[in-house]
Amino acid sequence: MKNLVIIRHAKSAWDDPYLSDHERPLAERGLRDAPRMAQRLKKRGIFPDAMVSSTAERAKSTALITAENLHFPKEKLRLTTDLYHSGVSEIMKTIQKTPDSVATLFIFGHNPGFNSLVESLGGHLENLPTSGQFGFQFDVDSWKKIGPKNAKVWFFDYPKKS
Repeated sequence: MKNLVIIRHAKSAWDDPYLSDHERPLAERGLRDAPRMAQRLKKRGIFPDAMVSSTAERAKSTALITAENLHFPKEKLRLTTDLYHSGVSEIMKTIQKTPDSVATLFIFGHNPGFNSLVESLGGHLENLPTSGQFGFQFDVDSWKKIGPKNAKVWFFDYPKKS
């Protein structure tokens, strides 16, 4: 069984018009929502064996906050440009590079790629909000075998969901 948790970065700040998109930090709301959403995962008993994040500051910060809240070693967080504004194909390639010893993978990144990924795997949503989490389970023994035919929606959570 392989478990995938897709996490969109927390709300980012737009205060500094001179910062590049890649360097935008988390906004106050993002700094509040990211740990709360990590705690919801903890309450569900969902912990990562591996975490991969986009190198964008807002995604990386969300991943580091999640790691801290779930007691995941920060030095094991893998950063990659392959999740920065990528499409489904590139995101799937990144996921499929995961060692098969990993049962639960958390990935941190961006829309519209993450929306498209959820839809392509058979999940239904209008929008994966900032700090939103969408989980899939796959009844396979290898990350290379995951796909829409063996994807089962596990959960969908976001900050404003009660």
